[in-house]
Amino acid sequence: MHRRNGPRVLSLAILAALLLGCGAAWIHYQQQLTLSHYDAKAHLVVARRILDSLRPGWKQIGAVWLPLPHLLNALPVQIDWLYRTGLSAVLLSIGGFVLGSASLWWLVARATNSHAAAWAAFVVFAAHPDVLYLQATPMTESLLMGFCLAGVAATYAWVAGRGAGVPWIASVLLGLACLTRYEAWPVTATALVASAAALIRIEVPRREVATRIAMLAMGPVVAVAGFMLLSRATVGAWLVTGGFYEVDARTFHSWLAALDEVAAGIRLLNGPSMSAAAIVGLSVLVVAMARHRAQAPLLVVLALAACVTLPTYAFWNGHPVRIRYMIPMTMAVAAFTGLGVGLLGRGRKSAAGLVLLASLLEAPPFRGHSPIVVESQRDRSSVIARQDVTECLQREYDDTPILASMGSLAHYMHETSSVGLSIRNYIHEGTGQLWIDSLASANAHAGWVLVEEQAEGGDVLARLTARMPEYLDGFERLCAGGGVALYRRRLVE
Repeated sequence: MHRRNGPRVLSLAILAALLLGCGAAWIHYQQQLTLSHYDAKAHLVVARRILDSLRPGWKQIGAVWLPLPHLLNALPVQIDWLYRTGLSAVLLSIGGFVLGSASLWWLVARATNSHAAAWAAFVVFAAHPDVLYLQATPMTESLLMGFCLAGVAATYAWVAGRGAGVPWIASVLLGLACLTRYEAWPVTATALVASAAALIRIEVPRREVATRIAMLAMGPVVAVAGFMLLSRATVGAWLVTGGFYEVDARTFHSWLAALDEVAAGIRLLNGPSMSAAAIVGLSVLVVAMARHRAQAPLLVVLALAACVTLPTYAFWNGHPVRIRYMIPMTMAVAAFTGLGVGLLGRGRKSAAGLVLLASLLEAPPFRGHSPIVVESQRDRSSVIARQDVTECLQREYDDTPILASMGSLAHYMHETSSVGLSIRNYIHEGTGQLWIDSLASANAHAGWVLVEEQAEGGDVLARLTARMPEYLDGFERLCAGGGVALYRRRLVE
């Protein structure tokens, strides 16, 4: 790579990513897909409730999802238009996409001295239809991949410089990733181990390696410890690992079944040719590191594949299979493919051309039927059916509190913003004693009750009602649709 032209071409990569990201956001908005995934709405609700709640404050940050995306969006979503459209969260996702795409380009160009290889990796990642879709929504995967790719790139640069100086940029980026999604935790842990191994391989004195890695680990350790303290303070547990899904018996406690689902998801998202190209690229990368001591810093890049740990464990633990959980592996597929091309030496321009062609043919951008776009619309028929409940609320609502489980109905709480309802209208898990009292008696504080009767076997209120039919005594069923039932306190004559 011509180092004089490096910054100029990197600027071109940043511009290309920004144009791709904004274009994809506009296209998916026109197709009414921005908020089609129920979690997209739920992320907006969690951000909004920090300040807009019956019990506003730091405890509303929550302890199931990691807090950084919601903290970044907490102020913007207090503006009703931004909350209803999700635009502020989309802008954060685009920012993550641009950061990740540019970091990937820089990493491959720096490591291989090849613009062709860098552009090949860039296209595999930045033109991927499901990467483009997720960065056009309030979902958090785009921020995760942005921070992970930037953190790994910064860590690689620090290790390549023999670990000289304080790696504060790499440490902060990895810490931010660890506050975004749980997939970053194994990625970061692997990056720390790989960094230590690489420093030893390039003959940094062993007595110094531990000190240098401790400096790198400072950001992630503070981030994880801080979140666990928050979790303990808000829900009484250091880490919430279950209780919010119905167990899938197909993969429950079967490592083979869990791994099979993960492998199938990676092939479905990236196509057989690109999956094979990533394996070949990884093989070239491993051989290069084994043969040449100077390539040892590339051990750090292997950490990107560690994001596969979380979905594998989740599926083994019975979490329902979601193709979306395999999308972070796309950054590893892109990085391994680009590095493999760049380390070939002769013929790498031809190899880069083949990669570009295969990537665009197998996973063309903006196709409307890519796996995650299809998966995100699973709830579309229920959204339409729930409009009857929303219209019923609009017609009958009298400003008394509505009891509903945010763990199951956060997406519907967002939908009711279309008729002027806000999070402060709801009694939910984050309202402390109000919620506890309401679990003992629906009549304690609520004038209305919303029950999710179908998804994941029914929510906590549905299970409570099934066990204690008298729980809703004093309420009448007013309307239902899309699996959600609305009850109103009976009027006293």
